Amino acid sequence: MFRGDPRLNVAPIISAAGAAFLALGPDWAFPTGAPSASQPQWDSTQRISRPGSDQTYTEAMIHDGGLAVDWRPAEHSAMPAIVARSSKPGGFACGYCHLPAGEGRPENASLAGLPPDYIVRQVEALKSGKRTNLRPDWVPARLMAGIAKTVDPEDLRAAAAYFSRQTFTSHVRVVESAATPRPTPAAFVYVVSGADWTPLGQRIIETPADFKAFEQRDGHVAYTAFVPVGAIRRGRALAGTGGPNAQSCTLCHGLGLRGAASGPPIAGRSPSYIFRQLAAFRAKSRREPEALVMQGVTAKLTDAEMIDLAAYAAALKP
Repeated sequence: MFRGDPRLNVAPIISAAGAAFLALGPDWAFPTGAPSASQPQWDSTQRISRPGSDQTYTEAMIHDGGLAVDWRPAEHSAMPAIVARSSKPGGFACGYCHLPAGEGRPENASLAGLPPDYIVRQVEALKSGKRTNLRPDWVPARLMAGIAKTVDPEDLRAAAAYFSRQTFTSHVRVVESAATPRPTPAAFVYVVSGADWTPLGQRIIETPADFKAFEQRDGHVAYTAFVPVGAIRRGRALAGTGGPNAQSCTLCHGLGLRGAASGPPIAGRSPSYIFRQLAAFRAKSRREPEALVMQGVTAKLTDAEMIDLAAYAAALKP
């Protein structure tokens, strides 16, 4: 964990909307900034490379959701067909959104190292409607819900088995600070300007260190997540005591939140994603069997407490 600029002493901003966010979640947790409908014609001739990779892709290939952009194939086992390439015209390869090694990105789940049965059950819950996003029209959520409804069960099991065998590596650095470089939503994350700082308030601002590499779907991209000062300490205490419901997070998610039979690993994963899931449990938009316990755990949690829990979990080593 890195603490933000000590010269900053900006009081947190408390949102006036308060309880209005309970149903749909706060706006900051759902950055947009996706390409417009009139997106350019991507170049299909010039090959692009990335540092540390011997692979090359064209812009058209990088933006083709049906293809997993695999810059470092030696870092993971052989991908099954459904992970490497969509089986349907206009569809999405699992490895395109969640990346070939399953690292995931702030707008979606990190699948590497999750139990295969857990992955299958979550996709099935998305298909049945028992698991929905707080904002179903948020593009990443809408796309995943559509994919869940059409994925072949055999393909799903193959993808789940593959991702469960991959070792999760955390690329997020949690920064406690009273302020953040001014964030601008872009492609479902934030791009920040280091010269212009603004009060952070009760938010998590997660941003890639290299937005170009992020857009090129490089799994080695590092992220910085700005969280309120003291969030990790408060989150640690809350995770240990269970807060209002007196149920320790380690009871289900194991020591260091690295996973157990009753709960998936969450250590080192995107705090933005963790926050959205906690908020979804609280709002009961997640109603799969595993969600029943979490509905009770989160029922009395405030947004600020969920930010603290997400910051603490993300700061842990996976």
